[in-house]
Amino acid sequence: MFTVIAGTNRPLSNTLKVSRLVENTLLEIGAGVSMIDLSRLPEELFAPSSYATKPSSFRPFQEAVFEAEGVVTVVPEYNGSFPGVLKYFIDMLQFPESLVGKPAAFVGLSSGRWGGLRAVEQLEMVFQYRQAHLYGRRVFLPDIGSLVDEQGRLSDAATMSRLENALQGFVGFCNCLSGE
Repeated sequence: MFTVIAGTNRPLSNTLKVSRLVENTLLEIGAGVSMIDLSRLPEELFAPSSYATKPSSFRPFQEAVFEAEGVVTVVPEYNGSFPGVLKYFIDMLQFPESLVGKPAAFVGLSSGRWGGLRAVEQLEMVFQYRQAHLYGRRVFLPDIGSLVDEQGRLSDAATMSRLENALQGFVGFCNCLSGE
């Protein structure tokens, strides 16, 4: 089972569209998939007391990370970095065991020309600190407003092929790490 994290809580975001595309592509490859949509984080998670004791409503999110063979995070670039809610989500995961040894891949997107490069690179540092195994083949989706349509399809066949190849490679990476 793979977990896809839609890295923002912005309603009706391009990030969620791309996350659904990643989910469907993994399903086509034959992988099981669970989705974490940060817009569905429980409100009580944002109480200061959650740092000490996580609310029980956060358990399904935590379990999705624990049970994942690999985690694919779809990362939008906001103001030259990744969204604060994504960092908060990672902060709320049990430390250190949630990401230790967990394979991790990244898909960046932005309205600019670099497709979330800065956001992905910064997030990779957080995942490295948490001792995840980073998959080196990242996908960047620039000018996302014209690249993804309302149904979440990519308008560029070459970009879609790059995404499919990267996800196929990530599944293989995870299999190698698990000894399959």
